[in-house]
Amino acid sequence: MEKAMFQSYGIGYAEYNRDLDNRMKVEQERDKDHQQSLKMVNEHNRQLQYSI
Repeated sequence: MEKAMFQSYGIGYAEYNRDLDNRMKVEQERDKDHQQSLKMVNEHNRQLQYSI
């Protein structure tokens, strides 16, 4: 988990827990990634509906 956190957000889990500003930045980035994923899924589902 530590390696994945560092690769994705550039900070380790200990630093994430220690600093509220870093935690907020990571959570905002995670939310942004989640919203982009939802858009991709919705677009994919919409394209599937039209191709059927």
